Amino acid sequence: MSSDSEYILETKNLVKEFKGFVAVNDVNLKVRRGSIHALIGPNGAGKTTVFNLLTKFHEPTAGHILFNGADITPEKPADIARRGVIRSFQISAVFSHLTVLENVRIALQRKLGTSFHFWKSEKSLDRLNNRARELLEAVDLAPFAETVTVELPYGRKRALEIATTLALDPELMLLDEPTAGMAHADVDRVTKLIAQVAKGRTVLMVEHNMSVVSGISDIITVLTRGAILAEGAYAEVAKNQQVMEAYMGTAHA
Repeated sequence: MSSDSEYILETKNLVKEFKGFVAVNDVNLKVRRGSIHALIGPNGAGKTTVFNLLTKFHEPTAGHILFNGADITPEKPADIARRGVIRSFQISAVFSHLTVLENVRIALQRKLGTSFHFWKSEKSLDRLNNRARELLEAVDLAPFAETVTVELPYGRKRALEIATTLALDPELMLLDEPTAGMAHADVDRVTKLIAQVAKGRTVLMVEHNMSVVSGISDIITVLTRGAILAEGAYAEVAKNQQVMEAYMGTAHA
């Protein structure tokens, strides 16, 4: 299988057990290249565990993970990131006391292979500034370039996370609840941002907000009790009686 395959990511019979508890149960997931694919389900359904398996923060108990046709199951997190599978987390993962521009520049520096050369003069990193500013422009943060990150509103911090993720040049972006805890205006802004940055790459996201999922997802996979319950376009999945029962009426809350 080559990187020209229709699917950029596949899992085959993926299982994760924790001391006898099956958190992920025989999951066969296929993520189409160039799509926005949402992974949804009630609390405890296994969504974040799947993300942890894909990025090798957890080792699978059984099964395989394929990226661009290659079996990446034995690989370490850093190897998978180097392949272009880049993840953002539920909690903010930026340097609060650096400026917005400096945060993006550090992410760009990682791509240069000089991420730990903190003794280098700041001027040696100036060549990264233009690209950093382009990324800030892409996520509507250009006016905040010199702002110390701790002073950013929460929604803007999540936008900065997306900018730092983009700086690592992902082929596949894994977004873990990108709109969690946001005010309505921030949700709208970040939703548009995800749709914008998805052009030319693939996005797999865990998201609870059904208005976000319905607005930008091409395909939705519903997990419950660690297994796939349903899959398809939002209109199709939303009518599924089993999905409605799994959410107990909360899917549209």
